[in-house]
Amino acid sequence: MAGTVHTRPLRADEIQLAIDWAAAEGWNPGLSDAACFGAVDPLGFLTAELDGKPAATLSVVNYDAGFAFLGFYIVRPDLRGRGIGKAIWQAGLAHAGSRVIGLDGVLAQQANYASQGFRFAYRNIRFAGAVQMAEMKAHAAGVLDLADVPFPLLEASDARIFPAPRPAFLRAWLAAPGHVGRAVMREGRLAGWGVVRPARHGFKIGPLVAEEAGTADVLFDALAAAVGEGEIVLDVPEPNAAALALARRHGLSPVFETARMYTGVPRPVALDQLYGVTSFELG
Repeated sequence: MAGTVHTRPLRADEIQLAIDWAAAEGWNPGLSDAACFGAVDPLGFLTAELDGKPAATLSVVNYDAGFAFLGFYIVRPDLRGRGIGKAIWQAGLAHAGSRVIGLDGVLAQQANYASQGFRFAYRNIRFAGAVQMAEMKAHAAGVLDLADVPFPLLEASDARIFPAPRPAFLRAWLAAPGHVGRAVMREGRLAGWGVVRPARHGFKIGPLVAEEAGTADVLFDALAAAVGEGEIVLDVPEPNAAALALARRHGLSPVFETARMYTGVPRPVALDQLYGVTSFELG
């Protein structure tokens, strides 16, 4: 390969490069994703430079001593097939060390990830479509602004649907410009919650967490109502049949799928309570 390849962490003000490249790939990131992602692991976003110019990106975000999540694996289209992806991939895995690593990869790359030690866990399916306000049920009663929920309750709920604690990320996610959160409380218990955010195209709901399907339905309506008519995107873990039914019931259609894969055995999560994945890039 001609030229010199150098891999280094992206600075916080450079993470937008990975976001922009993801948008060019059709991944439709959220408008405020960069600031939220940078709050988790300052050294977790990498670039490979060829002769001083960005040639590839990769994120391997370390959440705690046992778990990391990989995303933004993108090589500039005009430089693919030259070994640059391998260089940044190895740097990312080195950053994770002995942690279990998760990823959401396109199905076409599943065999390549398997050759690197990743094992298939389940599929996530992206649903999208326009939600008509007139068809929504009147669910306003009992729905709270997420800011009114004590943070420890939110953190504990998130820990049931994600393989590692992520309080710094959650605080950034809730406070990001344009992000709107809603929750349902029952007898002092957090029965469900969710966040909707503006994306390059439409709005993305994630996470969407609920102890049962009725609460998830209430929250979906409340979050969609908060942003008005337009396209809604919801990334659904396939093992949760109630979540698939919710997406279809609201008129959303499958757009594409990813393979959730891990290098080892992560902490168990309650997929039956996860109706919408937070992010394919950070889990």
